[in-house]
Formats: sequence, C-alpha cells, structure tokens
Amino acid sequence: MKKKILLLLTSFCLFMISGSRLLEWHIDNKKVAEINKTLQEQVEKTNSASNKQNTTLVNPPSNKKDSYWNYQDVPFLEIDFQELLGQNQDTVGWIQVIGTDIDYPIVQTTNNTYYLNHSFDHTKNSAGWIFSDFRNNLENLNANTIVYGHNRHDGSMLGTLKNVLEDSWYQDKKNHIIKLSTPKENTIWQIFSVYIIQKESYYITTHFSNNTFSSFIDTLLSRSKFQFDTEVNTNDKILTLSTCKNNFGKRIVVHAKLIKKETKN
Repeated sequence: MKKKILLLLTSFCLFMISGSRLLEWHIDNKKVAEINKTLQEQVEKTNSASNKQNTTLVNPPSNKKDSYWNYQDVPFLEIDFQELLGQNQDTVGWIQVIGTDIDYPIVQTTNNTYYLNHSFDHTKNSAGWIFSDFRNNLENLNANTIVYGHNRHDGSMLGTLKNVLEDSWYQDKKNHIIKLSTPKENTIWQIFSVYIIQKESYYITTHFSNNTFSSFIDTLLSRSKFQFDTEVNTNDKILTLSTCKNNFGKRIVVHAKLIKKETKN
C-alpha cells in the first residue's frame, strides 16, 4: 500500500513539474511573439533594388553557368536601425532566410550564453533570441560568421530552419538566399551547404590559415544534403546558421557565402 501511495505521489509530482514547464514554455513563446510583432511594426524594413554605385559583387566565379549568377538581381534587405538600437544596443543586424519564417534582428554580446535565455528586451526567456558569435564582427567579417538561435517547436527563432532539409525547399531555387542588413551594409548570401550533425566545434571555427580554410570549405561541401552547384573558395566569406535539431545533441547547420554587398549612404 505504501509503495502504491509513493508511486502515485511521484507520478503526481512529475505531472505537476511537466505541466509547469509546459506553461512556462507557452508563456515564453507568447512573450517572444509579442516582442517580434512589435519590432516588425516599429522598424522600417524594405527590399531595395541594387544601387550600382554602392554595390559590389563579391568573388564572382569565371564560370558563367555557376548558380552564383542567378542571384545578382535579388533586392537587398534595408533596415533602419535607429529604433532597434534605441531599444537594445546589442543589435548588430537583421536576418531573413528565404523559404523560412526567420526574420529577426540579430544581437551580440561578450559571450554565447546570455541570449540563450534572454529575449531582445533583456528579460529572462527560455526562447532566447537570434545572436551572433561573440568572436565575430558583422561590420568586419571573419572567414566564418556564426549566427545561433533556438529551434522552438512553435517555429519561432530558428524553428523553421529545418525547412532547408526538405526537397521542396531545395527545388525552389529562390530559397537559396539569406539577406542580412547591418547599420553599415546590406548583404546577400548564397546557401551552399545544409546538413544535420552531432554537436561539435569544427563548423563554428571563425579564424583559419589558408590551408585550413580550404580544407574547412571542402568539409562543409562534402557534408551537404544537397548539391548547390556553386564554387566556394578561400576568397569567400561564409555565414553559418546553427540550431538544435532535438534534445539529443544533433544540430541543423546552414552555410552560405557572401555574393553581393551594398554600402549604406
């Protein structure tokens, strides 16, 4: 009898803990959705055609059949950062991943832990926010710039990054683009590798020698689930997106190369 009572009490406690965590998860998601909705309404955001005087094609391939050339007319994402910086001085950019719901300001601080459990408004929140690796500088790009975010079940943060693993996403070539705006530049990035991998530190390396960078690029290309038919070499700048796939240590990873940039007036 005592064992049955103990078992019932244990089951009840576990039920209450699970219910509490589920409620907290729901409340955090709702808060994040409200913050992002407000930001979307407050921030001036447009898609602008290239101003040829301020636009630079980055590391163009000599092969005119390279898929790189399919994206030179893609309009830039233009963000007015005045409102964002007024709300959070950690704001360093805004990112859109075509073919997903990822459309958020990017923040950055002196570590890679704070924004795992803090929202854009600095309140504690398990959903966190989209943030850049503290080793990177979005205004002076490293060889590899990394952006992180949680994979939330409601699709918020990097929750729809998993779309890139679907055949339907890959078949629509318009999806192979990431738009990134910073206070000083607007940039277009072409995706060249997507995959799932166990948690590791290799793909989030930020600095290389020429030899190690070449090997790094070859590894990223070999890992990709899809063939993107574009050249990548050591003259390229890489943008890496990383999020958890599940609770067992796997990561969804996307790599893109910088193909076009526009200096802001």
